[in-house]
Amino acid sequence: MTLPELSKEAVRIYLKEKRVIPVPENLPLEFLKRRAGVFVTIEEQGDLRGCIGTYLPTRENIAQETISNAIAAALEDYRFNPVELKDLANLSFGVSVLSKPQPVENIKELDPKKYGIIIKTTDGSYQKSALLLPDIDGVETTDQQISIVCRKGGIDPKKEKTIISRFVIEKYT
Repeated sequence: MTLPELSKEAVRIYLKEKRVIPVPENLPLEFLKRRAGVFVTIEEQGDLRGCIGTYLPTRENIAQETISNAIAAALEDYRFNPVELKDLANLSFGVSVLSKPQPVENIKELDPKKYGIIIKTTDGSYQKSALLLPDIDGVETTDQQISIVCRKGGIDPKKEKTIISRFVIEKYT
């Protein structure tokens, strides 16, 4: 079973039976032993339909992270109506396994095709943050990538101190 298949099955069973599936045993050992942040992206005929994830691991392994984030992407992405069982046939699932984020000293270290980024504010009592996966259609420059992430996070880089981290992904489609 692949991670996208696991995602779709987790959503199908959750929608049908309102339960979280156990981790299947027929997954590659790496997904059962390794911990990492995971984003699950759901598309409908090439258009985004849901995307939720974690940039640091919150579960015991990649498989559990995938199951949890697949259900969240289907039901909790505020930008979209929740996925219904009848929708599943028209949906495709992608899974991005994230590397550990690394601090960026200079924006010349960024490349929106290769690296995803996380921007966090460092001042004030309330920390804001946002993330963008790498290689997003229409994002060609580092400036575009930074602008999108700041907009997503409600961050004003001219008024707020920020730190940027970068990461790479292993993409499963």
